[in-house]
Amino acid sequence: MSDSAQAKSDEPLDPATQRRVVRDRYARIATETEAKERGCSTSDGCCTEDASGTGDTAETATQLGYSTADVESIDGEANLGLGCGNPQALASLTEGETVVDLGSGAGFDCFLTAQEVGEAGQVIGVDMTPEMVEKARANATKNESENVEFRLGEIEHLPVADDSIDVIISNCVVNLSPNKPQVFREAFRILRPGGRLAISDVVMTADVSRDIRADPDSVASCVAGASTIDRLNEMLTDAGFEQIDISPKDDSDQFIREWDDEYDVSEFLVSASITGRKPE
Repeated sequence: MSDSAQAKSDEPLDPATQRRVVRDRYARIATETEAKERGCSTSDGCCTEDASGTGDTAETATQLGYSTADVESIDGEANLGLGCGNPQALASLTEGETVVDLGSGAGFDCFLTAQEVGEAGQVIGVDMTPEMVEKARANATKNESENVEFRLGEIEHLPVADDSIDVIISNCVVNLSPNKPQVFREAFRILRPGGRLAISDVVMTADVSRDIRADPDSVASCVAGASTIDRLNEMLTDAGFEQIDISPKDDSDQFIREWDDEYDVSEFLVSASITGRKPE
């Protein structure tokens, strides 16, 4: 874990600070990968011949459950090697459906989803980081994805109309929110009756120390903000979802343990598939 400019406190981060550190981290990722695509390293300010990093992101994607064909089918820098699963594979997508991706990043899951829903379908990515939205829109042009659009917005306040969406996906993003019940209420609001939620995220399996939960770096890197399965079930039920299923992935420790250099994150986190449905 890198040292943070902000000192750790005895209490978890306040919501405004949590949103800021998350936005700052993903803005940095977006701009660094853009520099790598040009063959430049932002860390040392000079250009290198091996700065693309494409091999690492492809390998990470296969660990998360994507096929080699998935990775090779998307052009540009959409695959950032982030996430904790493959949500579009959970969603049982069909042609013509309208899908929203919560925290869409550079657009990797959106472009894969667009292949599933076809030209008759629509995919909307929502992300709160302007740099990521800009990068995703550039990737949409590279992938000639005319049925994909990206909107700037917070997942707690989605820029999407009521009862207009068939499926919601997300990849390791809800844990970053300081107000997860509101995220699920918003998801429920925009889904059509019978619409479904299919997300990958991390869940907490053991207590996490207050120091870790209050550390900005840990919160922004998906280490400290997860909820327990019981709490997620409660939040989804309160939002109105039915047919809720939260299934941990037993093999996720293979990549989760690499998320921090100081301790084994898999001792208190596991990736999970989270699904639910809005009643008809």
